[in-house]
Amino acid sequence: MALTAVALAGTGSAFAQKVDLVRNDKDKKVEVKIDGKPFTAYYYPGEQKLKKAVLYPVITPKGTVITRGWPLDPRAGERVDHPHHVGIWLNYEDVNGNDYWNNSDAVNHEKRAYGTIIHTGITSVKSGKDKGELTVTADWVDKNGTLTLKEVTKYTFSGKGDSRIIDRATTLTAVLPEVNMPDVKDGMYAIRVGRELELPSTKPEIFTDANGIATKVPVMNNEGVTGNYRNSNGVEGEAVWGKRAIWCNLTGKIKDENISVAMIDHPKNVGYPAYWHARGYGLFAVNPLGMKALSDGKETLNFKLKKGESTTFRYRMVIASEHLKDATLNDLAAAYAKTE
Repeated sequence: MALTAVALAGTGSAFAQKVDLVRNDKDKKVEVKIDGKPFTAYYYPGEQKLKKAVLYPVITPKGTVITRGWPLDPRAGERVDHPHHVGIWLNYEDVNGNDYWNNSDAVNHEKRAYGTIIHTGITSVKSGKDKGELTVTADWVDKNGTLTLKEVTKYTFSGKGDSRIIDRATTLTAVLPEVNMPDVKDGMYAIRVGRELELPSTKPEIFTDANGIATKVPVMNNEGVTGNYRNSNGVEGEAVWGKRAIWCNLTGKIKDENISVAMIDHPKNVGYPAYWHARGYGLFAVNPLGMKALSDGKETLNFKLKKGESTTFRYRMVIASEHLKDATLNDLAAAYAKTE
């Protein structure tokens, strides 16, 4: 995963850092350490707790947790909306009429068809002096347990200076005669960030205390809430929602640390450059399939796979202990575009 000198500008040392992947079958996770420090973990506690595997938590090079803790590890001052928003994940709201995105133990499974992504195996765990690689498999099953899609996902983790990179390549293969993924809003690759990285808001909300008890808050306290989006076309704030872009960057500050969380699309993906489903309340997602919903009806995709057909979704996520510049992200995107 070579980066140009320009891409490394502003990201600290140009030397690649050692990546260690530690498999922990008992706790159902694979821990990722970069330069000897915790970064994240591939976590698959089972469909009874989460309806998909996730990367959780996510920690900056300087040791700050950027993912929301609730509902797994509640922290004071957090929102308690959308219990299915956990860590980093990939799924979709409508696959043959089953909703994989919104599925959790908090929903009424009698009123709507919900799909589940079942972790089925770890096929490769590789540590390395400049990158670590993890390959896993999963089954997408509908509400009746019928297998719909087979998933193979390869994660590549790396770090240089004050930046960390996650490259995810997820190949989905249709098992049924036809798998329909029509244009809907909620998808596809996403992270849910902590309160400090949200965008300031004046709307009344519901938050949790340190014990996970929810409280209605009629007037928002935006102290320490510092987030702002900017995409590759220079659009900022919540206006990035429903816009196409090669990348989108969320910047903010937690205590004294400047932080960037950037996602980069790949030109081989369906719908490139994708529409962004990035909200001010901490949901940061890219959705290549929801064209009609995100373009206000100007475009339609209605993606389908026939039995045996596959498609691969490729995304790069950059987590940095600094505010990444447009030029740096443009070069990271250019380098990523040259990968398979």
